[in-house]
Amino acid sequence: MKKLILSAAALALVTGMAMADTVRMGTEGAYPPYNFINDAGEVDGFERVLGDELCARASLDCEWVTNDWDSIIPNLVSGNYDTIIAGMSITAERDEVIDFTQDYIPASPSAYMAMSMDADIAGGVIAAQTATIQAAFIAEGGATLVEFATPEETLAAVKSGEADAVLADKDYLAPFVDESGGELVFAGEVSIGGGVGMGIRESDAELREKMNAAIQSMKDDGTLNALILEWFGEDAATF
Repeated sequence: MKKLILSAAALALVTGMAMADTVRMGTEGAYPPYNFINDAGEVDGFERVLGDELCARASLDCEWVTNDWDSIIPNLVSGNYDTIIAGMSITAERDEVIDFTQDYIPASPSAYMAMSMDADIAGGVIAAQTATIQAAFIAEGGATLVEFATPEETLAAVKSGEADAVLADKDYLAPFVDESGGELVFAGEVSIGGGVGMGIRESDAELREKMNAAIQSMKDDGTLNALILEWFGEDAATF
């Protein structure tokens, strides 16, 4: 398990932001290496380390909250937490409902994972997690979309034969392909969506600017690229 960066930031004054003194960082906890729950029952992963560092740089006291993916935007808007840091691609559709910080991961490809290279990804049954850019992409094409609430269920659908393939972030799927011993393969790639950013309520402009400044400082001093390479491998796209 990778060592978490522990934030020692002082409590910030957040006048003008519609939130409590503590900034609540909302994530899914089910999408490694972006975010997952470790053996100690704590949020872990790239975004946990990143989020703690951003809070330290922004002088914010932060705590972590988990939420199912399919309701992660509505629960941000309703005030159950103050940010979404959960591998969420920046899209025009989402930006109509919430605001985003600048991206903290460059855009990376989505991939089809199947049991065979000959899987029908153009016209077959393709699994995707609900409310993702991959689900929207499949729905607009010629394949049949079958949606699931969690990423684990999409993988199970392929292994059981319920779906011909799953479409998801390649970063998420790669470890499963590598560890499958040839049972699972990549059957194609597609570029959809933009980079990954932090979702913030439209009313919380001050919080957005604090996080933007922290992200930019990590880009400027090289620590963000180093963190990306640590968690996603030496071939990962960086800034």
